[in-house]
Amino acid sequence: MSSLRGASAGSMTIRVQRFREINLLKAIAIDFETANEERGSACSVGLAFIEDGKVVRVEERLIRPKTMRFSSFNIAIHGIRPEDVEDAGEFPEVMDEFADDFADAMMIAHNAAFDFSVWRAALDAYRQPYPELSYVCSVKLSQRAWPQLGSHKLNVLAAHLGLSFSHHNAAEDALVCALASIAMARQQRADGIPELAASLGISPGRLYRAGYEACSVRPKAKGASVL
Repeated sequence: MSSLRGASAGSMTIRVQRFREINLLKAIAIDFETANEERGSACSVGLAFIEDGKVVRVEERLIRPKTMRFSSFNIAIHGIRPEDVEDAGEFPEVMDEFADDFADAMMIAHNAAFDFSVWRAALDAYRQPYPELSYVCSVKLSQRAWPQLGSHKLNVLAAHLGLSFSHHNAAEDALVCALASIAMARQQRADGIPELAASLGISPGRLYRAGYEACSVRPKAKGASVL
């Protein structure tokens, strides 16, 4: 099994090369962890950058929530405590570091409905506009690409790919999401995430300055199957 363990919290950069190159495949996988049950309480973000069909860079940043309320339930999941984020930037500052990367990007998240609602809620709290980008949900992709799996949770996909990782570490979650997407693209012989989504009957979602459109699943044609 390939191990992803050893990633430390805070500001982190990882250089990774995994899987056979797929020309033109470029995207950013993203994962948020939250301080409590409120979607705008992001306390960590992980990003995995895919270029030419390979993960070339992974980033993690801690985030100081606007309201410093951490629930014991969330702490038990991700291990991030208030004292860990005392010196971290708030959401706009942290995300602005990657603004150029996000502009018109194709992004991926595992359970995108959650991660992109976190992004929107945090921006709403600061009365900031949304970035312009497209996104797909790797849960929806994997349900179509690997219907034989009993579950499509991230840890199940990791096991399917032979990966060991620290679940709910934002950087490692983003990395597994990225690697799973590359594996699905390779299986579908897709040169990019839009082509992968199209081959599986998934319509990408979109964030734009004044709103958003959700990622959705198109009804499967009778008798249709994945490659």
